[in-house]
Amino acid sequence: MRNLDRRHPNAALTLADGTVFQGVGAGCPGIHVGELVFNTAISGYQEILTDPSYAGQIVTFTFPHIGNVGVNDEDVEALTPYARGMVARAPITDPANWRSGGHLATWLESRGIAAITGVDTRRITRTLREGGAQNAALP
Repeated sequence: MRNLDRRHPNAALTLADGTVFQGVGAGCPGIHVGELVFNTAISGYQEILTDPSYAGQIVTFTFPHIGNVGVNDEDVEALTPYARGMVARAPITDPANWRSGGHLATWLESRGIAAITGVDTRRITRTLREGGAQNAALP
């Protein structure tokens, strides 16, 4: 798992229009490319990342507390995650739920999903709403 110290950006989300968001990398290192989308749900991040409808996409979560439930084998939509990446404003939260079987950052890394935290997800959402969908790369 990469350094989660948000005071030291070590990753970037680069949009097709040239916009760059610097943040802190988590999950699986490497360059991951996909269509950038956003999700406004307040729960279900593990289900979203394994939902086939997000195949090949990088999901921006607008809800600030991603990771607080942890991960478990019951909350997956498919055995293989479909999303290529995850974007969040705040660092991935430590799990604080009795159902948790592990930490989201470790789960992301073990399943080949890149993540970036510490970025302005409201700006990303506005960019996508106003300018339409676009591809992105991270980290």
